[in-house]
Amino acid sequence: MALNAEDTWTQGDLCWRDERWTAQVIKNEDDEGWAVAMTLAGEAEPALVGPWTMGRDKKNPKPLSAPAFHTLVKTASEVLRRHEQQLHAQLHKSLKIDSEKGRLTVLLDIVPDEDNPYATLSAKNADGDVLAEVKVSAGFKLTESSAQAWVEADFLRPSK
Repeated sequence: MALNAEDTWTQGDLCWRDERWTAQVIKNEDDEGWAVAMTLAGEAEPALVGPWTMGRDKKNPKPLSAPAFHTLVKTASEVLRRHEQQLHAQLHKSLKIDSEKGRLTVLLDIVPDEDNPYATLSAKNADGDVLAEVKVSAGFKLTESSAQAWVEADFLRPSK
């Protein structure tokens, strides 16, 4: 007999699990209270750790509930989404400049390879056609002045 996703779900006082997320109430190491850790399936580290409410006896944690679990899933998913957006913004930069060739969009796409990180510097015209593309150092700083200098040098690979 095959197991379906719901067979692996857990709904206990201190642990809730569905096919994607696990909420685990844990002792807060920083004080005498409790915390809840939200971990995405397959990940070693929690995406979110936050304070958890004490129960009525002021000693033990409040049990997890369906509404609390769904709120925690929504919050943890939002944390991951923001992290992905921040990483994307760090690795993909663009700006627009005016030049003799018209209005251009200059892009810097960083490839964070562990052994050999690099970036691709490219320029597109207003129609989206790629006018030039060169490989540069992953540490290349894309600024309006560096983009302008690259365009004025007829897209020769920048020396730094």
